[in-house]
Amino acid sequence: MSRAVVCAAVIAASAAASACASGQHSARSAGTVVRVSERDFHISVAPTHLPAGEIVLSVQNQGPEKHELIVVREGDHALPLRKDGVTVDEDALAKAKVGGLEPGSPGSVRELRLRLPAGRYEMFCNMSGHFLGGMHMELVVS
Repeated sequence: MSRAVVCAAVIAASAAASACASGQHSARSAGTVVRVSERDFHISVAPTHLPAGEIVLSVQNQGPEKHELIVVREGDHALPLRKDGVTVDEDALAKAKVGGLEPGSPGSVRELRLRLPAGRYEMFCNMSGHFLGGMHMELVVS
């Protein structure tokens, strides 16, 4: 193989790799990435203050149980509980709900893409007793 052909192949491969890398970058820049960690009975979020717009929640379940994630716009009152007294009444929050993820297994990482206007949001796990156990966190969008 001639030196010119090898050089052309290297240049073409470099250009293709560069295009792929920039494609990944633009996909990631399509929203502010917020890292969310769930474990019994705690949710941690970084960052907790965000600019309005596209948000990508990257949610890691650190176990040991399955956890879901529900995001609602905060109102003037505490989140309402169901008659069982241990879970949030999601039906009462239907208008305030902006997104959610079904329960994920321990070790899983899931993504939730949202478009959030300025406001305060509550993220919580509504598996039986998890919310009351402390699995909720506020997110501030400005």
